Amino acid sequence: MTEYTAWTYGDRIAARYDEIHAQLPHSGAMVGALARLAGKGRALELGIGTGRVALPLTALGVEVHGMDASEAMVAELRRKPGGQDIPVTMGDFADFSLDDRYDLVFVVFNTFFALLSQDAQLRCFGAAAQHLKVDGVFVIEVFVPDPARLARGNEVLGHTRGDSVLVDVSEFNTGEQLINARHLFISESGIEMFPVQLRYAWPAELDLMARLAGLQLKERWADWAGNPFTSKSRAHVSVYEKPSASGERGVGQGNGRDEDIRA
Repeated sequence: MTEYTAWTYGDRIAARYDEIHAQLPHSGAMVGALARLAGKGRALELGIGTGRVALPLTALGVEVHGMDASEAMVAELRRKPGGQDIPVTMGDFADFSLDDRYDLVFVVFNTFFALLSQDAQLRCFGAAAQHLKVDGVFVIEVFVPDPARLARGNEVLGHTRGDSVLVDVSEFNTGEQLINARHLFISESGIEMFPVQLRYAWPAELDLMARLAGLQLKERWADWAGNPFTSKSRAHVSVYEKPSASGERGVGQGNGRDEDIRA
């Protein structure tokens, strides 16, 4: 994948994306939590893709804008009912400058890790911070890196998807925190291969990026149901906010029990 770009994954997988990811857990809880975080305000989704999250969030009354690098993914969004009505800016969400400001900026399902360098991820934090209104939040959903898996250097995992099978073949570069992978989608129509590259980051590294961008951790959950984040959690939903004018609150783990925003 020497010519892998910001839009390679989306362009290659767009036609199959919804089918492959139809069984993602917590989708209802995710949309509900995001709606509560947005309140009556406006939301910006980074990596809006086919609208898997944006469309049901819009149905709950949230005004959603989107950004994506893949024209093929956005074309799938436009084919869906209501997809034509969501404003989408085309481009790499590592760097963006829009006229609007938002109550909620969010990037879910590990899409933040599609930014393949620490610098790109830090710039994304900075851009998100600049586009937040007062009291707005930046929300990231990503996996927690597993040292045992990374130490093996490579991995092959299989998942059933109805009458099809998805096989993930991954190579881990721990020096650069990169994952070079292929999704093999096997169905009656044959075998299709989709490349993907990710640059993973640890929760503490993300928190430092947030601080450098002028944000701080407000809440961190293990999942969209609002369960507390622990040392055994395999993923996290992190909610970052700007410090209040009266002074910066302590940076640390939220209690995961804010009843106003948990699903």
